[in-house]
Amino acid sequence: MRRIRKLYYFDRKNAEEMISFLNNSANDAYINNIMFNPLILLHHLLPLALKFLPESYVLKEKKALKGLITVAPSRSPLKKMEIQKLLFEENCYEDAAELVQYVVSKYKAMGTASFVVKVDDYLPELVKMFITKCGFSQISYEKLWRINHIEKKNYNFIGYREFRNTDIHASAILYNESLLPHFRPLLGKDAKEFREIPCRGLSLYNEYKYVIEDVKNGGIIAVISITTPDNENYVLDLIQSNWVDIDADEVIAYANYQIHKRKRRYNLFITTKKYTQTGEKQEQDFIARNYECIQNQIVLTNSSAKIIKNPEHSGKFTVINQFCGGMRATN
Repeated sequence: MRRIRKLYYFDRKNAEEMISFLNNSANDAYINNIMFNPLILLHHLLPLALKFLPESYVLKEKKALKGLITVAPSRSPLKKMEIQKLLFEENCYEDAAELVQYVVSKYKAMGTASFVVKVDDYLPELVKMFITKCGFSQISYEKLWRINHIEKKNYNFIGYREFRNTDIHASAILYNESLLPHFRPLLGKDAKEFREIPCRGLSLYNEYKYVIEDVKNGGIIAVISITTPDNENYVLDLIQSNWVDIDADEVIAYANYQIHKRKRRYNLFITTKKYTQTGEKQEQDFIARNYECIQNQIVLTNSSAKIIKNPEHSGKFTVINQFCGGMRATN
């Protein structure tokens, strides 16, 4: 008999076998922080408006786990959900579609406004499944670049400081203005989505946020986000004003400085988003800097859905939203 249900602690052994192809640090972080978080059982009982942690479900056939999906809520008043993980046996797209259809139906019934998911471009069959069987639409791309070198300059980082909750409204305005106009209804964010969340240490990613202020005219001209799933690979994301030139080398150097205070050896990456007004220019700049594009993700949404995250391909299972590991460490 096949059925989809919540992930429970006694599924741990089977789940570990399912994701054994992941590198150990990503494996441990996912299991401990998401799949078997001690608050999850109580979290499942919360109404949608109060949810703040990812929730996981498994597709079980007899005693075997055939697939697993993890979804996470946004902090938007119009609740949006993101598919953070999707694991299924290789080429078993019917199982994957069944999991996706289940969570979309379940959370829509609870009041979810949209879903989003990101899929690596080397999985065209998975993209096709989301579009033809799950009602998603392809809207844009995101790319992940490995930073091969960092400019050695004496930056003074004037205007840089840590993010504060008083910055949320300015950050939301900055982010929404950075989007290409036709993407704003789908990908726009509310100020509450930028607020620091409670129990931040229980989320899948550790995040550190900073802002750049205009020291002459006042106001925030950029928001810097540094996230890591495993305290080894750090991803830099920059939201910037369309009207002010920002030195990308300086931003990268600042991110490197902040990470280096916490970790001596690590990998540093930066994202570009085709759906932002500066996305195309940033891509060309990174190509000129000889940065290596290691991931190209297709962004998909459905009528009640948002981003689709990266999948990693392995011998037995397919997984989305697995960070590309095995990168060269930066000192």
